Amino acid sequence: MRMKTTTLAALALAALLQACGSMGGGGTAAPAKAADGALVGPSGMTLYTFDRDPAGGAKSACNGPCAANWPPLMAAADARDQGDWSVITRDDGAKQWAYKGKPLYYWAKDTKPGDRTGDGFNQVWHTAKP
Repeated sequence: MRMKTTTLAALALAALLQACGSMGGGGTAAPAKAADGALVGPSGMTLYTFDRDPAGGAKSACNGPCAANWPPLMAAADARDQGDWSVITRDDGAKQWAYKGKPLYYWAKDTKPGDRTGDGFNQVWHTAKP
């Protein structure tokens, strides 16, 4: 009986560790999702792309005051590329998510999920599409 209990405990521990390994950090969950034809961050806020970012998505052209108005969709320091999602390094060394080569940003003037007030701003900001 004791052998059965030990074996069951070991199996339960293995299952728990496997479940924990799939959460957060290096997990496979996408950093954003599609909602009503747009990409939205974990909070449900709309994401945007910037026409002035260099082609290929290896860099963000929105830093300093620009990033105060257009906060980047930040990635964890240990985040890794996954499918259409890539991680770029910003000028300050922080990590940012890009989708299909385009760095992603929020708009500071959107106040609730579903707002898209940044779409078309200065004719260079656009709602990110899945």
